[in-house]
Amino acid sequence: MDTRTPEELLAGMTWSQKLAQLQILWRRDQDDALALARGGIGALFWPQSAERTNALQRAAIEESAHGIPLLIGLDVLHGQFTIFPTPLAQAASFDRSVPAADARISAAEARSGGVNWTFAPMVDVARDPRWGRVVEGFGEDSFLAAALGAAKVAAYQGDDLTAADVLAACVKHFVAYGAAEAGRDYNTTDVSRRRLRETYLEPFRSAVAAGAASVMAAFNSLNGTPMHAHRRLLTDVLKAEYGFEGVVVGDADGVAQLVRHGVARDEADAVRQSLAAGLDIVMGGPELAGDDVPLIERGAVDAARIDDAVLRVLRLKKALGLFQNPFADAAAERTAPTPQTLRTAQDAAERCVVLLKNQGAVLPLPAGTQRILLTGPYATSTDHLGAWVQHFGAQAGTLADALRAELPEATWTVASGAEFLGPSDADIREAVLLAAKSDLVLIAVGEPSSISGEAGSRADIRLPGDQEHLIQAIADTGVPFVVILITGRPLVVEAWIDRAPAALLAWHLGTRGPEAIARVVAGAVNPGGRVPMTFPRAAGQIPIHHDAENTGRPARTGGSMAVHRWDVGLQGPNNLDDYYTSKFLDLERGPRFAFGHGLSFTTFCLEAASLSTSEIPCTELRAGARVVVSASVRNVGERDGDDVVLVYLSDPVASLAQPVQRLRGFRRVAVAAGEAASVSFELGVDDLGFWDDEDRFVLEPGELVLTVTDGTDAERLALNVTP
Repeated sequence: MDTRTPEELLAGMTWSQKLAQLQILWRRDQDDALALARGGIGALFWPQSAERTNALQRAAIEESAHGIPLLIGLDVLHGQFTIFPTPLAQAASFDRSVPAADARISAAEARSGGVNWTFAPMVDVARDPRWGRVVEGFGEDSFLAAALGAAKVAAYQGDDLTAADVLAACVKHFVAYGAAEAGRDYNTTDVSRRRLRETYLEPFRSAVAAGAASVMAAFNSLNGTPMHAHRRLLTDVLKAEYGFEGVVVGDADGVAQLVRHGVARDEADAVRQSLAAGLDIVMGGPELAGDDVPLIERGAVDAARIDDAVLRVLRLKKALGLFQNPFADAAAERTAPTPQTLRTAQDAAERCVVLLKNQGAVLPLPAGTQRILLTGPYATSTDHLGAWVQHFGAQAGTLADALRAELPEATWTVASGAEFLGPSDADIREAVLLAAKSDLVLIAVGEPSSISGEAGSRADIRLPGDQEHLIQAIADTGVPFVVILITGRPLVVEAWIDRAPAALLAWHLGTRGPEAIARVVAGAVNPGGRVPMTFPRAAGQIPIHHDAENTGRPARTGGSMAVHRWDVGLQGPNNLDDYYTSKFLDLERGPRFAFGHGLSFTTFCLEAASLSTSEIPCTELRAGARVVVSASVRNVGERDGDDVVLVYLSDPVASLAQPVQRLRGFRRVAVAAGEAASVSFELGVDDLGFWDDEDRFVLEPGELVLTVTDGTDAERLALNVTP
């Protein structure tokens, strides 16, 4: 056992040895990786087995100058071998236990092979579905992203980082990466300080409070300063203000890219700027100390800053127990899912499905000998894993096989109907002929995983290829049909949604996704998911999100935005009262599916919403007092089901224009048919105040309105905050 302290190790290190600890590099060749380990590098990427990882650790401990073990990193975003729903799908569950289950199993599988550091979770708030990386995060709302991100951090890391089934988490991408202009990946961002605080920083603050071991800098520039060189945010806010004591790592070659941003002369200058700004580990780029030759000379960066970075790295290694035991038990390495992990993944997937529409109660399908046609590219595709899955992730089966197993009495016909991306007229004609011989058609359409995720920005977010043509052709037959939408982002569905009697939003649900979808279709599972990111009516509406700021000329909406009663009547120029207002002349008002939308196979009624007090002084709130919001949910239908209760805050009169609503609580509750369940939410000063543009948090006296809603019913409660 190595009992040296980080401080003792630091005292004996040369400048080059310190720099070597501040880098993680990729090496496909094991010999090259072993050479780096012997040279004292601080971190490497996982070489894909416990045995190979142990060899790297052995080289670092036995052959490097100071015998310091390695951080072994890998992107384990929503599964290692057992693949869970994508993070955006997990957000649709509105259930903290879903990302937590993913993180616990992913950590155990990855750590068994020698991984000790994951570059997850992503907590970027994203309001532009054109951006492919929305699939990696938790949607458009900072409160939801903060809650789910913190839950995932806690589950990755457990109670003890030295345990054999946990990983050091890395929240990313710091910060405002989700605000990329035009939704184009890696693009610039320009955000006010107030918006930065209210929206984009909050999930990181929450993750740091949850104990996140590391944070990753974002690729984007923010207000002109690339994040890899942003001292005010990396050091003054993240480390000093938030008290973050962990490691800040760069993204892939993000430091070297300062040259292309136009703020660094060369790669050495880029490294100097990044380390000085507060970055602790450089990912990729040229070696910082290859052959013991430093890329930057002593004095290029303040020596105390370098020592601080090295200590942060060494302390993380100490916390992970690597000085005590850096090796994985190769005999216990997991290389595939187990029945238990698959069951947990399927349970998670079932909680992520959203029932968008169900006219005439087409779903669930009745048991019996119906003639059912399953068509669309997802009928037989196994592409259910989603973006950012390693090649060794356990593959999914097909929806066709899962549906046959779930509804064996039905007579099934399967036809592709359309390709994901290419022309498919002949296939569509065949599907139409088969539909005429069927009692019902299931059309499984969507995006393949390859066109969402990193570098997956799309200007046109309609269904790709001829899939819309397929839906229209089936609709023309007059045969009842259901659209199963499998996607990594919100899509524009205007061309077909009004013609579809029923639509199920199934996302990319992972290894057991087809089975989860089949159980919902058959009624074995009552869907309880909700939309975590607004579905626009057209790409021209983007960005569109539920917590938009009040304007001086709001368009008529037909009701409170807090309960999503948007006016769908197009107002023409003859209505002068509503003509000069904030709207599009050529588009119906509001989104197609708003944040929080989701139906059920049963019916719920919201009852007895109340506040613990109708009046509270600012002084008590600042001292830690809480206001409790309570309500009851009654299931008045004939099926057991889950409801999601949301609490929104609005501030009618404030010193700064406020959002029309801000999410301040969510709870998913299971309610048996004919029964009721109680929910409550505690709100404090952090929930009731707001940030101004001078980085000050403000709590003002006045009347606040709290709206408790499950998307169908809503009750508004007044809270008077006194001086």
